[in-house]
Amino acid sequence: MATVDLSAYGEEFTADPYPYYAKLRENGPVHHVRTTKDSEAWLIVGHGEARAALADPRLSKSPATAGFQMLDEQVIGPNLLVLDPPDHTRLRKLVAGEFTGRRVEALRPRVQRITDELIDAMAPHGRADLVAALAFPLPITVICELLGVPAGDRDSFRAWSTEVVAPTSAEAESEAVHALARYLDELIEDKRCAGPADDLLSALLRTSAEDGDKLSAAELRAMAYLLLIAGHETTVNLIANGVRALLGHPDQLAALRADMGLLDGAVEEMLRYDGPVETATVRFAREPVPVADVVIPRGATVLVGLGAGDRDPARFPDPDRFDIRRDTAGHLAFGHGIHYCLGAPLARLEGRIAVRALLERFPTLSLDPDAGPPDWLPGLLIRGTRRLPVRW
Repeated sequence: MATVDLSAYGEEFTADPYPYYAKLRENGPVHHVRTTKDSEAWLIVGHGEARAALADPRLSKSPATAGFQMLDEQVIGPNLLVLDPPDHTRLRKLVAGEFTGRRVEALRPRVQRITDELIDAMAPHGRADLVAALAFPLPITVICELLGVPAGDRDSFRAWSTEVVAPTSAEAESEAVHALARYLDELIEDKRCAGPADDLLSALLRTSAEDGDKLSAAELRAMAYLLLIAGHETTVNLIANGVRALLGHPDQLAALRADMGLLDGAVEEMLRYDGPVETATVRFAREPVPVADVVIPRGATVLVGLGAGDRDPARFPDPDRFDIRRDTAGHLAFGHGIHYCLGAPLARLEGRIAVRALLERFPTLSLDPDAGPPDWLPGLLIRGTRRLPVRW
């Protein structure tokens, strides 16, 4: 099979990868691709095949399967995204109780207050960068309050976090990961010395299973790292990508304004149509893995295309049409299987509250025609833009 050089497509691919994925899918659900000058992988672009791959134990999340460690694993420690059972099972069990639907629903009043305060600050100006004014500060405030991160540290954290998920260079990524490791060590030590407190990081310090199992110091640091980054980066782009899609489709915007009962379905369609995670974090083949008529070789790097799978016409008819009344059941925006996103209920809650508040407060909300071209985030992991200028 010939290697497809995705890196050769340049900015057009970054801005709109879906036509390229569609062309690949016409020739099969899995392809060998070059993602950068030095990186190759097997990319799965079919929905059924992607869903199966996400739950396939032959595809390991641990880089040790391929004989190396990821940078964040080396510096910060192993987190849920780079672990397989039984280690993954053990760690997820220790933290899953903090993210139940009941716990998340209890956050609704606070999420609503934060949203209202941010929109109050936006209102007098008539225009704003929605990322800077709402899509970023809402989830970062929520997750930092949950974990007990001081408000004064959040701007620094944003810079580090964005560099980790969409690196501008290997050197900058390394600096950000090391800075986060130092910061988290200090934060955890402060929590340990301060004694019992009503925040998630303090709770994780105290958490233990029925058999007395607890998070080690390295596991706690890695868990805090994952929760901080995954707990806000995806929601930033859920909100921004979703609002961009809605404002770009006036008929769907009008339908939602006319019937807010469509809101939950609208958010699910935002996730399907242009979700915040373009490809799942990497997997590695433990053994030869057949996908359709292709065999992915042992030790190979595998990328599961969440965005590509969610535009597969075999699963979603007319997939490039944004339709808030669509049946989106089975979309892959939060993954599938044992690595299904732990924070999905919180992301949905924040997305629904943010979109509703925007539409209710700004009846003439629209994309800013004077904004210039979008500044898309690089790489295949996070799908989104650095800015989203709007006006009302």
